[in-house]
Amino acid sequence: MILGAHESAAGGCHRVFERCARDGASAVQVWTRSSRQWAAPTLDDAQIAAFKKARRALGGKRFPTAAHASYLINLAAPPGEVRDRSVGALIDELQRADALGIDQVIVHPGAAMGQERDVALRRVGDALVEICRTVGARPKVRLLLELTAGQGSCVGCSFEELAAMLEAAADRRLGVCLDTQHMFAAGIDWTTARGYAATMESFDRVIGLRHLEAFHLNDSKRPLGSRVDRHAPIGHGVIGVAPFKRLLVDERLAEIPGYLETPPLPDGEESYADGLQRLRALLPRGARTASGGRS
Repeated sequence: MILGAHESAAGGCHRVFERCARDGASAVQVWTRSSRQWAAPTLDDAQIAAFKKARRALGGKRFPTAAHASYLINLAAPPGEVRDRSVGALIDELQRADALGIDQVIVHPGAAMGQERDVALRRVGDALVEICRTVGARPKVRLLLELTAGQGSCVGCSFEELAAMLEAAADRRLGVCLDTQHMFAAGIDWTTARGYAATMESFDRVIGLRHLEAFHLNDSKRPLGSRVDRHAPIGHGVIGVAPFKRLLVDERLAEIPGYLETPPLPDGEESYADGLQRLRALLPRGARTASGGRS
């Protein structure tokens, strides 16, 4: 697995690569716009050029990149303002990522908001069809649906629900991002040897491993099956460090980026260096550099 982190874009999107170099990350996830506002400033040519130049310095296309879509987006919303704004915002996310040369856009599918779950799932599929048709064939950005913790009425908290949305949309640009904390909170216990084997078998049977394109690597503040989305830094939650080794040494997941999203909170600017070091320490010595470690 290629180990990366969700780095701050403070001072400009291109600065995420400086922070990657500082932390030892070999992939990056970024906000290209505010995660909690509908409005977004336009990217200008200078910003785009700076981002691409900074990425080239760390390996160019060999350095995986993702944009996390706004938390406001709800593709399951019924017809109306929220639904229309959500579709428009995700189209904008894809177009911004395409301009910057970002590989993936990762989005939470949304919440049912009082609808029956099968209705909400169909609405997600319909929204994805509209979005993919609107952006057209040109953007090469992969659009990944993230498995959710199942908090409230959020949909997409099971492999079956993700499969239903992918089937309804039927677009080759779509894939899946698994969040380790969300799986745990949703009641998917991947943390034991038997549980991990069952989880991967189930994913392959229901969705297909070819659709698994990214991980969010997070510990959990809440217990198994809590259905609460509360991340903890790696090694500071109820999952602990050791279970992550199964992900890191699974050859089926080689070359898939795994993004840490929850740094510790020391004085000064947040850093993922400690979490990345904890994960790389799980690997055989010869594999640490292959996973992107910088010594």
